[in-house]
Order: sequence, then C-alpha cells, then structure tokens
Amino acid sequence: MVCKKCGSENVVNEGERFVCKDCGAVAVDPSNKKELKKIKKEKKQKEEENKSFLRETVDFCLPIVIALIVAMLLKTFVFANAVVPTGSMLNTIQEQDRLIASRIEYNFHDPERFDIIIFKFPDDVAAHEQDPSHKVDYFVKRIIGLPGETVTIVNGVVYVEDKNGNTTQLRDDFVTACKPTGNYGPYKVPEDSYFVLGDNREASADSRFWETTNYVKRDLIIGKVKFRYMPFNTAGKLE
Repeated sequence: MVCKKCGSENVVNEGERFVCKDCGAVAVDPSNKKELKKIKKEKKQKEEENKSFLRETVDFCLPIVIALIVAMLLKTFVFANAVVPTGSMLNTIQEQDRLIASRIEYNFHDPERFDIIIFKFPDDVAAHEQDPSHKVDYFVKRIIGLPGETVTIVNGVVYVEDKNGNTTQLRDDFVTACKPTGNYGPYKVPEDSYFVLGDNREASADSRFWETTNYVKRDLIIGKVKFRYMPFNTAGKLE
C-alpha cells in the first residue's frame, strides 16, 4: 500500500486503519463508518486547538504590538527624550538627568525667551553636511535672544536690545550660584534663529563659543523641555 500524502510505501496496518510511518498520514477503509467518524472528530479537535492557540497568541501579542507602535509614533512626532551628559545647565538640570521635550509645542506658537529647548548642535549639523557619517548631537540650553534682537554680555550680565532700540537687563535668577563673568557680543540674532545660553554660564558650550554660528535656527529645534522623569526624587515639570 502506498501513502497518498507522501508516496511512501512504509504503511502499516494498525487494526482498522493504515498509518504511514514516514508522514503520519492515516487512511481507513471507506466502508468503516465508525472509524471515519472518529478520524473526522480527531481532525476537527486538532483544528480547533490550532485555532485556539493562534487566537490566544494574537490576543497576547496584539496589545504589545499596538503599544510599541503608539510609543514609536509618540517618540517620532510628539515627544523627544534626552540624557544631559554635562553640568552646563546646573542648577536647573543636573548631570545625567533624563528629560522629555514636546515636539509639537512650537506648532502652536513661537519659541519664547527663557524656554529650555533640545536642539541639534549647529556645528555638528554643519559637519554632517560635509560628511554624512558625522554624528549630530542634541544640546539642551535656555533661549535668551529672540529673532531680530541684539544680545550683549557685560561683566557676565546679559542685556537685550529689541527691534525698537529698547535695552533690557535680563533676569538671571536661574543662573548657577557662581557669578557669571566675561564680556561677549554684541550678537545680532537673525530672523529665523535664537541665541541660547546654559544656566551654568561659566561652564557652558553655548552660543558664545560655537565655531560655525552663534545661533540656533528654528528648524534645528527638536522641542521644548517639559519634564524631568529621572531621577525620581527630582522628577517633575521644568519651565
């Protein structure tokens, strides 16, 4: 006897049925109604077990897949996260703090003075344009000068002249306890850009010291920093 499923001749008689030892296929005499009914029942049970397993697998995996897709979409279009590797924003932000920024914040309004932002480091962007393998790092700083303004720093004190020629000394209550020093500027901020400083003015690689530009173009801004989520003991809103 030859197996109709695999063509093997390794078929043995096991009572009322013939079983292929190579593929496991079962054949019975068509006249044996009882055995045919039994085989159909076993086949149906096996199909239901397979369907049940598949259904349970889908039910288990689907929420995980949906959660991953939602998380990916949120990270790509809504939120950005960053780890701060230096103390340039002390004491507002500590080294190794983990931050969340809103990518959509500036879809509704322009960046504002004193906003803390995550942005692509302009010198890295310029280098990347020359060599695509060059990595572009994210920086975290505070916006000080707005488009069209002129920023001047005298003995560590920041002055901003607006478009109408009015000069204002900026508040510095967020600056690190050590007194800022140095004279810098004047910096005339382009219409599409922002002048940024670190809160730790004496140890911050900010707009004063970049090589390719002193400004952050708006299209390099990733988002506005909203929360610190680690460490847990200092987690909370940042403004």
